[in-house]
Amino acid sequence: MQTTAKSSKDAAVGASNGASPAGAMTAMMARTKDLELVIRHVLAGLGHGIHAGRERGAGVEFSEYRAYSPGDEWRRVDWKLLARADRYFVREAERDSHVATWLVLDATASMAEPSREINGIDKLWFARTVLACVAAIAQRQGDAFGLVVCSDAKVDFMQASRGPRQLQRVLAALSKAEPRGQLPAADVLRANLHFARSPSMIFAASDFLDWPSPLSEALLRLRNMRHDVRLLTLRTQAEVDASFKSGSAYRDPEQADGLHRMSNADRETYKQQSRAHFDSVAGNCRQNNIVHYEARIEQPLSGVLRSWLQLAGARAK
Repeated sequence: MQTTAKSSKDAAVGASNGASPAGAMTAMMARTKDLELVIRHVLAGLGHGIHAGRERGAGVEFSEYRAYSPGDEWRRVDWKLLARADRYFVREAERDSHVATWLVLDATASMAEPSREINGIDKLWFARTVLACVAAIAQRQGDAFGLVVCSDAKVDFMQASRGPRQLQRVLAALSKAEPRGQLPAADVLRANLHFARSPSMIFAASDFLDWPSPLSEALLRLRNMRHDVRLLTLRTQAEVDASFKSGSAYRDPEQADGLHRMSNADRETYKQQSRAHFDSVAGNCRQNNIVHYEARIEQPLSGVLRSWLQLAGARAK
């Protein structure tokens, strides 16, 4: 019996029909093919942006005065204040700050792991929908946003751009993503990090069952390059509490190492090893000043998105 943190789909177990009202809403969203409709529902009343969207500079909206420094433009000196105070002061303003946003989707085989409690949803559906909502917020803020999909040992890369057409392109690519194969090798991922030349925000959604991995190394490299990296770790409730049916067979979709069965005796060992693995992921993120949030796919999607975005207060500097 393999009792690592990496559990997989149990073909003998299906989702129950007794979902909560929130679960029923999630199941209904999962059945619709209109990703834009789902986004509108999730973002209704959310009230959160990705970033403040303002920075000090030579803008048009007055913020405050500061003392003149050599090199400041003379046209920014407040001459009326000079007459009253007999000192030079510069008008400090705020201007729009367009931060490039990058969405990183893990679409490897393990992301096909379904919920045992809510029919029709799996990790990939939850991940793509959360990232689609982030893309929609970036579009509303006027930011450029791009997409990186890791699947079947390859990287599908979409250059960052702005506007409604870019949102349509990103949503189409997210909708087409299917859970296949393993993560790309480190050199393949490294070749696709050319977007990281200027400071950006990176939102990555994965189950992070592989850590360390080529993906985790790439994200840590981006953080070391001073990018604002935010990770969303997705698990199922069954993975958290080891509530797989006793004796049911499962196969690791990313490893050709046969069928495994979980007995009642294996359950506690699995839970301990699983918790140790994800505690290690969270600890590694803290050490590298990476924003990290862990969620279950049975949770209301809007609540997960809100909590993830509210971690802006702990945003990497």
